[in-house]
Amino acid sequence: MERLSLITGLVVRQQKEWGEILLNFETKNRYVISDESEKYLYLAVEKASSVLSRYFLGAYRPFQIFVLSEGNNIVLRIVRSFRFYFHHLEVIDSRGKLLGVIERRFSLLHRVYSVFNASGAEIYRLDSPLLSPWTFQIKNGEIDYGKIKKKWSGLLKEGFTDTDNFGVVFPAEWDIKLKALFLGAVFLIDFVHFEK
Repeated sequence: MERLSLITGLVVRQQKEWGEILLNFETKNRYVISDESEKYLYLAVEKASSVLSRYFLGAYRPFQIFVLSEGNNIVLRIVRSFRFYFHHLEVIDSRGKLLGVIERRFSLLHRVYSVFNASGAEIYRLDSPLLSPWTFQIKNGEIDYGKIKKKWSGLLKEGFTDTDNFGVVFPAEWDIKLKALFLGAVFLIDFVHFEK
């Protein structure tokens, strides 16, 4: 994950899924991850899950996403277990060490997630206000440190596919592990709010 060391942002683009377009059936997701200048960094691939979970659970299905380097080496593993509302996602490094956890919190008027480090301490919060449903502010207390934002893909893509594009902005001086944690948050946000 050393490629994350000096960057201040990421672009995560979901690749087009023709099976979903033609058959209206959920297929495994693939994403291309690049830096803010669109330079390729990683490929993220959802590990195949059962046909039944894809059909009956759709966007709520449990999943594993592998973030791969150019040599197809696993640099991160993103694991989501099944939960109907209080979604839970673990971000694990290439050695199998837990980097942190993202969990959805109950909120009536906006979308809120807690971001925990490997020790279980809450270190940040992702907050999407009612009037900005495509933007998730990265906060610690009332201080904003960055954001995860879904980008408009165009009328045809938005209307006929669930192909999504996200931008992530964070401080350049953040630790690689922390940046990787917010990369993992993108996948959870995509599945929970934009996969339908």
